[in-house]
Amino acid sequence: MRYIALLRGINVGGNTMIKMASLNGAFEKLGLENVATYINSGNLAFDSRKTAEASLVNKIETAIEDGFGMSVHVMIRTRDEINDVIGNNPFDGEFESHKEMHVLFLREPMPDDKAGELTAKNNENERFVVRGREIYCHLRRGVADSLLGKGFIDKKLKIAVTGRNWRTVHKLAEL
Repeated sequence: MRYIALLRGINVGGNTMIKMASLNGAFEKLGLENVATYINSGNLAFDSRKTAEASLVNKIETAIEDGFGMSVHVMIRTRDEINDVIGNNPFDGEFESHKEMHVLFLREPMPDDKAGELTAKNNENERFVVRGREIYCHLRRGVADSLLGKGFIDKKLKIAVTGRNWRTVHKLAEL
């Protein structure tokens, strides 16, 4: 089965710096096959026999902690789940650039109260839709001045997520 590992905070802003080639090697040492990376921000695809997601997450996070001395949150999706994310985009056709469209990946579905708190902030320049373990973000003015850029989800809602722009989400499906 083809899986995608999304590592949170890798090689962003000078923090948690790990070379992708080193991560690739660490994944191969775990017995994961056909490992491929995309850009320098913690996107890895690999083949493995069908395995419980929690088991894969634990195995990868432990390997990163042991091999690099860093605690990193890992979100796992199958290739089919990534394709579903693309196919279920509630903002399809409503954005001009991949820079406006982001998907935040969570480990568990967001609690309804926190989803309501987030979507209550929707306005003409910044819209959020929560579907399952993803948050779709249409940010007309980009990330910097958005709730996402200001850390609202991490700091106020206290939800661990890792985000990817729309171009990257499409590339993940191709890995």
